[in-house]
Amino acid sequence: MAPVELSRASVILLTPNLTQTCHRELLSGLIAVGILFIGSRFLWHPAAASHDFGIPNSPSPSTGFTGWLAVKGVRDIVSGLFVFLLMASGPPRLLGKFMLVASLIPMGDAAIVLRSGGSRTAAFGIHGLSALVIIAAAASLIGAAN
Repeated sequence: MAPVELSRASVILLTPNLTQTCHRELLSGLIAVGILFIGSRFLWHPAAASHDFGIPNSPSPSTGFTGWLAVKGVRDIVSGLFVFLLMASGPPRLLGKFMLVASLIPMGDAAIVLRSGGSRTAAFGIHGLSALVIIAAAASLIGAAN
């Protein structure tokens, strides 16, 4: 008899603590959607996205500056897609490790905002909080796999 291969959805349904598993998956999905949203703003509304990032005195959007913002947007969108890819086909522990490493992005963003003279509120309230949420999700995924 051939071995039976279970889909990720089947594994979730057969997991004893379905509620915790669903919460981890939901939080991971919300983080991915948030990253996709942020990236798309840098493509479709670069002036607003640039302003909301927290760096003061950012230049007005020009062809060159908008091009650099689009680079950031594409990278954010791909990061969100990586989360969805790992949710769909990777083990939770791998997703957690990826998200733990990915938390370095908002930490770096916070450092950039502070180094550029931006507000501590933007650095810690936006980027720092994002990093903490991603770390919490990562810890939950890694811990559940042990």
